[in-house]
Amino acid sequence: MSNKNLELVTIWVLFGLLLVAPMFIYPVFLMKVLCFALFACAFNLLIGYVGLLSFGHAMFFGMSAYITAHSVKVLGWPTELGLIAGTATAALLALVVGALAIRRQGIYFAMVTLALSQMVYFFCLQAPFTGGEDGIQGVPRRPLFGVVDLNNDMNMYYFVLMIFAVGTAIIYRTIHSPFGQVLKAIRENEQRAISLGYNVDQYKLMAFVLSGALAGLAGSTKAIVFQLASLTDAAWQMSGEVVLMTLLGGLGTVLGPAVGAAVIITMQNYLKGLGDWVLVAQGVIFVVTVLVFRRGIVGEIGAFVARLRTKSHDAEVKPEALSSAPPH
Repeated sequence: MSNKNLELVTIWVLFGLLLVAPMFIYPVFLMKVLCFALFACAFNLLIGYVGLLSFGHAMFFGMSAYITAHSVKVLGWPTELGLIAGTATAALLALVVGALAIRRQGIYFAMVTLALSQMVYFFCLQAPFTGGEDGIQGVPRRPLFGVVDLNNDMNMYYFVLMIFAVGTAIIYRTIHSPFGQVLKAIRENEQRAISLGYNVDQYKLMAFVLSGALAGLAGSTKAIVFQLASLTDAAWQMSGEVVLMTLLGGLGTVLGPAVGAAVIITMQNYLKGLGDWVLVAQGVIFVVTVLVFRRGIVGEIGAFVARLRTKSHDAEVKPEALSSAPPH
């Protein structure tokens, strides 16, 4: 079985488990995991496949949450239209930020995105429609297409799962398309990609907009699930958290960021009685991962499976080589 087929089988198994998961695990907790998993996967599209480290992805997550919450609660828009408005706003914001930032590389790119993210944060703090430090609370879960009652947690869960599935499918199709191959070429050797005639800045901008839009979709979904949009969604700590999720799960893997998000959210949920010590535990896990599991959880599992397959292949080849050797 090829790596791509094994990846597809793993994805289908995961979604099969997610279909039955709310029968055993609290649906609201699962929805939180799915929202942040999509956020981490969107971030991974940029850093894992283009090599651009953004310290400002919280601006897309937070701004889309505010737009969706305001649209649904104040303007009275349907849930699906509010999600589209939040995602479109995130994509437009990513277009503007990307146009300013992609001409920089390395730490300079990271610092530009962080600075612009802080500008968005202070805008959210001061803008009249965001509610300041209180945020936008009590966002209603309006019926989906006027039919499906989203106040039912099970209905809401499967709607969130559908959004996560669509987002993951877009990411998977992107990285396995010719466009995705160009992105990988830029990550590995940007100067060579330029010499081959590719407009590198254009490809980077397209990837940045797609990543920002999917991060915005995650933020909009989270605002509907928890009926809240707050400054926490746009704070720089949220950008740092998604970096941690991606590195912990496995940089440059399809499902790694989702696994990393599940681990971090689980820790925050079940260890919250420890207070600030949760952050200490996260820091320890991050250090151990960087030192011992350089590829992240999913990356190390993938490398282990690859080694097993190589050994199995070598074991099959050796007897064949001996049997075909000429007699002395």
